[in-house]
Order: sequence, then C-alpha cells, then structure tokens
Amino acid sequence: MVELKTDTSIDAMHATGRVVGRALTAVREAAHVGVRLLELDEVAREVLREAGATSPFLGYRPSFAPTPFPAVICASVNDAIVHGIPTRYRLRDGDLLSVDCGALLDGWAGDSAISFTVGRPRPADLRLIETAERAPAAGIEAAVPGNRVGDIAHAVGRVCRGAGYGIPDGFGGHGVGRRMHEEPDVPNEGRPGHGLPLRPGMVLAIEPMVIASGSDAYYPAADGWTLRTSDGSRAAHCEHTVAVTEDGPRVLTARELP
Repeated sequence: MVELKTDTSIDAMHATGRVVGRALTAVREAAHVGVRLLELDEVAREVLREAGATSPFLGYRPSFAPTPFPAVICASVNDAIVHGIPTRYRLRDGDLLSVDCGALLDGWAGDSAISFTVGRPRPADLRLIETAERAPAAGIEAAVPGNRVGDIAHAVGRVCRGAGYGIPDGFGGHGVGRRMHEEPDVPNEGRPGHGLPLRPGMVLAIEPMVIASGSDAYYPAADGWTLRTSDGSRAAHCEHTVAVTEDGPRVLTARELP
C-alpha cells in the first residue's frame, strides 16, 4: 500500500533529507587517498549524531542478507555497484567511490547516494558519474501527477542505455516514508505510460546504478551484501528522495557538494 504524505509530512521529510545531504557532503570532503572506508562511516555517524538522527542502514537485514548491515553508509569502490560494507580498505588514487546514506529523524526517513572519484580521476569514470547524475535528474522531471512509475523508469533507463551503460536488473528505487523502503518499486527501466499512477503526496527514491562496460551482469560478494560487476568494470550509483506535488517534483535530499 502506498502512503500519501501531507505537506507537513513532506516538510518533515525535507528536514531528514537535509541531514542525509550534510552527511554525504561531509563524507565526500573527507574522502582522500589513504583514508579508510571505516573512517568515512564514522564521519557520517557524527553528522547523524549531531542532528539527533539515527541510521536506517545500521542493523538493517533484508531477506537476502546473511547478517545485519554493520554501518551507516554503503561504501562501494570501483567494481562494487551498491551495498558495499565499509572496511579498513584505504582509498587509492583514482578510485571511484559510491556512497549511499540514510537517516531517520522525527519518525521520517531520507535516502540518497553519490558517486565521485578520489585523487586523479579517469576520464571514463567522470563520464560514468555524469550519466549516473543525469539519469535521476531525468527521472525527477518525470515525477509529476498524471504520469506513472513507468515514465520515471523510462526516463532513467533512456539516459543510461543511451550512454551505452549497463543497468543491473532487479535493483532500483522505492517509496520512502516512515521506513526507508516502502511501496512502490521504482525500476531503472520501464515503459512510459505504464505502472502505478503518480499522485501528489507520493515520496520516491530514484536511484539509477550504471555499469561502465554495458553489461547488466553482477554477482554478490562473499560478504553477502556487496554487489559487484561480473566483468570487473566500474559502476556508479546516484540517488535522491523526491516528493510528487501539485507544483512539481520536490527534491528532499538536495545537497551542496564541492
């Protein structure tokens, strides 16, 4: 069942989204060559603590997971697509890092992700990241009353496929509200004019994941959480939480990034 949020609830979710945005900004600013992924997780934890927020990631255990998630961010490096567990791995020059973060504040969730390079970037990585950022922007433009979930999915998929990139099947966006994951599912490919109608008050996470080689294939790593590209190519992941309103889409996780 899809819960429609009131304007007051959406304002509260915007406050949560700002916390997520601050956490992602702080993580990106701290992500230098030689920094451990666990140190970045602690940066995000401190932002949540200062805001009086908690993490919907920490201790989360969906049906596929062998263990509860042990961190407040997902940190996915290079060929890791999503769900990377922060470890003692030290960032290296040229790494491509995707960071996913969520927050719970005053009973409302927010969810967002960014991808960026560390040190000297590879041009191919910059193109991949640029596409991963354009794709949710296209999906957000389609998140208006009268459209359908398929219109968002089609807009996202058209950008990703148009750039020649792969899209891992079975992973995409979702509703957001009192919980981080709610109905409906928001795929990263779809047919325009199909799927659930979009109504004011719906709040959705739009989150494309793109694989550089054009392959859609991936596999779960030994930790049971991290998804990696089957061919070892690099991946990027970007996400925003967005409210559908009468006045157009409202991004709830906007952030200022260097």
